Amino acid sequence: MMAKLALITGATSGIGKATAQVFAANGIDLIICGRRVERLEALKNELADKVNIHALQFDVRNTCEVANAIGSLPATFQNIAILVNNAGNAIGLSPIQEGEIADWDYMIDTNVKGLLYVSKAVIAGMVERKTGHIVNISSIAGKEVYANGNVYCASKHAVDAITKGMRIDLYKHGIKVTSINPGMVETEFSMVRFKGDEKSAAKVYEGVTPLTAQDIADAILYSVSRPSHVQIADLTILASAQGSASEVFRNV
Repeated sequence: MMAKLALITGATSGIGKATAQVFAANGIDLIICGRRVERLEALKNELADKVNIHALQFDVRNTCEVANAIGSLPATFQNIAILVNNAGNAIGLSPIQEGEIADWDYMIDTNVKGLLYVSKAVIAGMVERKTGHIVNISSIAGKEVYANGNVYCASKHAVDAITKGMRIDLYKHGIKVTSINPGMVETEFSMVRFKGDEKSAAKVYEGVTPLTAQDIADAILYSVSRPSHVQIADLTILASAQGSASEVFRNV
């Protein structure tokens, strides 16, 4: 694959980390972003012998941190060809009347506003160069609403709408925009959602073979490696035991 430069948010775990590893294996230089410095450095050290790699530590929810971090990139890491907006979270699984405002703020600030902040900082260069590819990691929750998913589903529906809007606004500048919508993927996602309750988190995958972060990373690589005339607009990926966001066959 021709050498390109990709910026990946949420690169310290799960889909983001797997995507960095898959990209590196295919010769794509990397800017890995996240909040956890130790994990960023470990990933950087792991991949440094394969590609050129730079680490940025910031919180996508903080517009000043985003602008300052991306603005600090050395010249050799400024021509970003691929942006993977992966940073996101789901916190809490309560009916709307019992939801916690802090959880709502966290999801909206990360999943929606954080995506916008990072995109704003990167898109200008893509427009100037008349080329680029933005991959937004959404969710089956951006296509369907399920019980107790309320605000998380709303945030991912927003990502779906923003992605469509990006595509309409940016295609004339030579920029592709892809939405990747995973179903059940086994990552740290459930631990975060259940606020560290290991027993509840484990039940999510009970009797099911879920998708892996590698599965989604492979789909992202496929999307960004198509010929110039091909744009993968929207890709939903489910585990074979999953019929919809809430219908799962469990072999128990």
